[in-house]
Amino acid sequence: LIHILLVKMKFLSFIATGRLSLFVLAVLSDVSDDSIGVSAFRVGTNPFSLGSPKAANKESTTSLFVSLVNVAENAPRDLESMDQWAAGCGVQRADGFQLTMSPDGSDCSVVTNQNLAANQPVLFVPSSMILTGAKAIDELGSVEASENLLEQCQATDQIPQFYLFLKVLKEYEMGEQSPWYPWLNSLPRYFSSGVSMTNFCTDCLPPLAGWLASNEQVRFGHFVEALSYVGCLNSETIDNKALAKWAYTVVYTRSFPNEFGDVQIAPMADMFNHGTQTEIQISSDAEGNCYAYSTYDIPAGSPLRMSYGDPTNPSFLFARYGFLDESSPATFCKIMINRPNKELVDLGYDHSRMLFYKDTGEVSQEVWDVLLYLHLGQSNPNDQRTFYEAHMRGDFETKQAVHAHYRTETANALRTHIDAFLRDLEVLSQKVANGNLNTHPRLPLLLKHNEFVKSTFLKVKEANLMQYA
Repeated sequence: LIHILLVKMKFLSFIATGRLSLFVLAVLSDVSDDSIGVSAFRVGTNPFSLGSPKAANKESTTSLFVSLVNVAENAPRDLESMDQWAAGCGVQRADGFQLTMSPDGSDCSVVTNQNLAANQPVLFVPSSMILTGAKAIDELGSVEASENLLEQCQATDQIPQFYLFLKVLKEYEMGEQSPWYPWLNSLPRYFSSGVSMTNFCTDCLPPLAGWLASNEQVRFGHFVEALSYVGCLNSETIDNKALAKWAYTVVYTRSFPNEFGDVQIAPMADMFNHGTQTEIQISSDAEGNCYAYSTYDIPAGSPLRMSYGDPTNPSFLFARYGFLDESSPATFCKIMINRPNKELVDLGYDHSRMLFYKDTGEVSQEVWDVLLYLHLGQSNPNDQRTFYEAHMRGDFETKQAVHAHYRTETANALRTHIDAFLRDLEVLSQKVANGNLNTHPRLPLLLKHNEFVKSTFLKVKEANLMQYA
């Protein structure tokens, strides 16, 4: 008991001076393997001392008396038990760190109720709590047939996520016997990501968002097929598609790459929401412990958010995570080109660079360059070659001279694209309005997404009206 009090006092003194990592090193250096403290995460009454059975090639069985997590979409989230569990397992938080739940109980976020100084430790999650693809392979064993299938589907880069997916399913099977049960029981059941959408939903989205959502569904199909080769799960788990979809979505909405070329889920750190402006930066140390540090001086009452991806690519965030980032400063201009050639790529054809800016109506230079290049390809191949070569050698004056000569044609091309897209968007929104909410409950979010895109396009049209004359 005295040792516990000393460790607690040490943690408070270190976090007050912004030296949480030194606290961890200090505890690890002066606490023996059979003592109580951070290094005791693997022993004693800590739930992780139980471990998980290594049964990669054995048929799994689940006791009829094990209480399993209810993964029904309307099941409640038990955040309070998870919060207590995390503290008991060695998670350490700065003063002011607070979990909050949305009024409808569907979304959890992190806020601070105290001022936080820049570059200070906000959260520490011990390595033993963190799930990774590599740990899952080590525990469950590799499944060569599943890996071969994913390779044939050109999804080799998703193999770490697949093993993390198996790990989530394995811990689900263990029910309350799983060391991670309180965390699993705190997770969302209802998602709006691409894999959760119906085919009707994806048909109601603009081309890029619809394509990204469909890709999520295709990848999930690959994972389900790969499950058939897995021996560490019981047949009920393997055949339960709703459960598989939940586990898949947990992995793809809560994992992030680490410094070791793997993917990981760090319980408690996975409660940080996304923000265009981020208050939190996540990192790991050599032992695999996870840290969150403040990125600037954060006033009390502020959300604590990390980045899930490029904020100028809200379509990706929408399809992968199932939320609309209305704080995004820009969005892809929706000029879809199948298999763009090298010259188009050299000019900047990329979803992250071909941008319309939401608040100002500005158009990125890459959009103007690609529109001009496409126009010249049909009207004047010689000028197209001159324009491209000037771009490649950095000849700004020649490039601008070609732009000036074709300014009206390029502006007309932009207007034609905007007007055609807005007409198509109106058709999609009407389709959403006529959909059945009971069958497709995510339609309101889709309509909100389409309205966000529409407002951005109208802003661009308004800001560039002078060029249409």
